[in-house]
Amino acid sequence: MHQILDLNAESYQQHLIHTQERDWAETNCYVDVWIELLNALGHEPVAAMPFSLGIDFEGDQWTFFKFQLSDIYQLYGIEVQELAVWKPLIQHIEEQVIMGRPVLVELDSMYLPDTAGTAYKMAHVKTTVAINDIDIKNKHLGYFHAQGYYHLQDEDFDQVFRLNQDDPSILEPYVEIAKLRNNQPADSSSIVKTSLHILKKQLQMLPPENPFISFKKQLEQDLEWLKQEDLEMFHKYSFATLRQFGACFELASNYMEWLMKNGEHDLLPASTCFKQISETAKIYQFQLARVISRGKSLDLSTVDTMAELWSDAMQNLKQKYL
Repeated sequence: MHQILDLNAESYQQHLIHTQERDWAETNCYVDVWIELLNALGHEPVAAMPFSLGIDFEGDQWTFFKFQLSDIYQLYGIEVQELAVWKPLIQHIEEQVIMGRPVLVELDSMYLPDTAGTAYKMAHVKTTVAINDIDIKNKHLGYFHAQGYYHLQDEDFDQVFRLNQDDPSILEPYVEIAKLRNNQPADSSSIVKTSLHILKKQLQMLPPENPFISFKKQLEQDLEWLKQEDLEMFHKYSFATLRQFGACFELASNYMEWLMKNGEHDLLPASTCFKQISETAKIYQFQLARVISRGKSLDLSTVDTMAELWSDAMQNLKQKYL
């Protein structure tokens, strides 16, 4: 078996974000996998979360928030590059793992045992994992996904890599490699200083207008259409909107808390606002589901409340850091 980190799925210690009670147990596959990969490498992933401040309403969805690769390099010395897949994917993965590079690759949740109860053996769902160990001969894979570290083997190994299939219509997935140029965690004061520099840069990239204002207009237009759709469409809509900004602003609150623990002051108002947006989005998601299923009206003033919270939080941060 070729392995980068000596990890065991049964004894792996998750990052605190994935162990505490939260409004949104999972964020999105790319953010969650980086949280655990950075955690396993001995880094503090929360330091790289200024990205959680700059999301916008994109017209048909909220920004699909992600760790910024330039921030990951600046904070942790990890260089991320896209991998061109020109031969069997499994060969690329083995070669990169041998070189000590975690491989981030899009796989099908249908064959990922950790998704049991949601997608495993039930639905084809694209998701990103980070591969840490691979044994082709014994059909074994160790990977980060969602809230932790897991193993798969045997038939799942064959299926997830399509080893017994030869269909030219199936395109290769998007793949990245993480080149661990300097994997020695920096001291906390240096990490905080770098994170604050990234924070100030992110504040200069905030949406020019309050994104909740445009979201309210679109939501009002979408309501009648949604009432005619099935529950599956509601879940898709909710994931692209309420869950997207709700989970992101919960991370923003976590980031504010981390800064306060590391000596930054006067951030409680912003942290509280972000947390309230997260909590409100969670409740509003259930309200929207009931409205759609029963054909009733939705109180759009809730979005006005979130708009005010967003404005207050950003004003607080801009006054302090810009």
